[in-house]
Amino acid sequence: MKFRTRRRALTLRTRVNDSLQFNPFVFSRLFFLWALIGIMGGVLAGGYWIVLEHLMEWLAMVPGLWVIPLMATAGLLAGLVIYKLGDPGEMDLIVNNIRFKGGQLDPRNNLSMILSSLVCIASGGSAGPEAPLVQVVGSTGTWLAQRFRLRGEDLRSLSIAGMAAAFTALFGAPLGGSLFALEILHHRHVVEYYQALIPAFVASCSSYIIFVLITHTGLGPTWQFPLYTSPSLNDCFLAVLYALVGTAVGWLFIFIVRRCRGLFRSRRLPIYWRMALSGILIGTIAYFVPLSRYFGHDQLAEVLRSTFSPQFLLLLMGAKLLAIALTVTSGWRGGFIIPLFFVGAVAGLLLHSLLPGHNLPLILISCMAAINACVTRTPISTTVLLGTLTGFHSIVPVMFASLTGFFLSPKMPLINAQLGVHTDEEE
Repeated sequence: MKFRTRRRALTLRTRVNDSLQFNPFVFSRLFFLWALIGIMGGVLAGGYWIVLEHLMEWLAMVPGLWVIPLMATAGLLAGLVIYKLGDPGEMDLIVNNIRFKGGQLDPRNNLSMILSSLVCIASGGSAGPEAPLVQVVGSTGTWLAQRFRLRGEDLRSLSIAGMAAAFTALFGAPLGGSLFALEILHHRHVVEYYQALIPAFVASCSSYIIFVLITHTGLGPTWQFPLYTSPSLNDCFLAVLYALVGTAVGWLFIFIVRRCRGLFRSRRLPIYWRMALSGILIGTIAYFVPLSRYFGHDQLAEVLRSTFSPQFLLLLMGAKLLAIALTVTSGWRGGFIIPLFFVGAVAGLLLHSLLPGHNLPLILISCMAAINACVTRTPISTTVLLGTLTGFHSIVPVMFASLTGFFLSPKMPLINAQLGVHTDEEE
């Protein structure tokens, strides 16, 4: 049976090679693999999103104080899944493997990642689905490359293309998703993996189309921002000033995360008990500050269309920062990009409540860009992503805000693998 399967795979590769032997165009046979991983990524992301939406809708009906035992149980169940099926690792592991293992992402723990992240996110964890899907689709790219016997940069590029496909499906931004997949890996310069740019872009376009067809999401902005009118050159300088607030919140987030890592550092406590304990803490925060629950996709829209006092905004920002930190350090699965955008928007609303005469959309976008660029060190893709997600038509001030957050970020990054030094986290 194995012999027949290998023979069929070899026959397929031979036919593809033969059919493209005469090729007067720029594209090569690899184009079809880039498009294929994009299609696979769109299918995986679309199916994941539909299941996640149904689970969230069901679990959101849990009333009041019951959210605490719900999240404790969710942490315990997700921890047992990871304990039994294998630990799929975090973003540090992905970056390490791309940099130091030739781009090979291990697909063996994908089932564990899918099941545990669905439980964590749907129950109300303050982390989003982008990181789990990046691991799943990126490792699927590795698997596909191995099936077609790709080596070296071709294999690495296909893995990165899978990562880009996952980012794009969730963000709805093919260019932003492509750049983010490259930029999140960087040590000093985003062009380090420039060979993967076109593969990532092709996969992102394919993934985007499939995801939209499956989920029936619209093509417009994800969040309806206040209209940005009368742009001027002064807005670039103001964006830098507003970005200082977002950057300061980014520093605060990194500080909280590092303290929470110490809280859950003990290896003597099994992961399922650590996650159950964290579930109690996150659930308690969600009970007292309901808007801090979940990863912020829908909650951000609610915050934008509502009016809150400065005191509540300060409370919400602190509660959300702590909830995200507890989520990502205790073993709960999920990413913190969308949650950081949520925190940035809350910080912007808080700043605007103190400076009511200033431009609200510019304050919001500047704080969102700065905090994400500060924490993830992705100023280029952050600019493009926010322009797509919010419909903010003038990206020049956003560029200034993103660069402010990037250049004022801590010298020691939150994602340790971005240092460019091989660590044991991949083992």
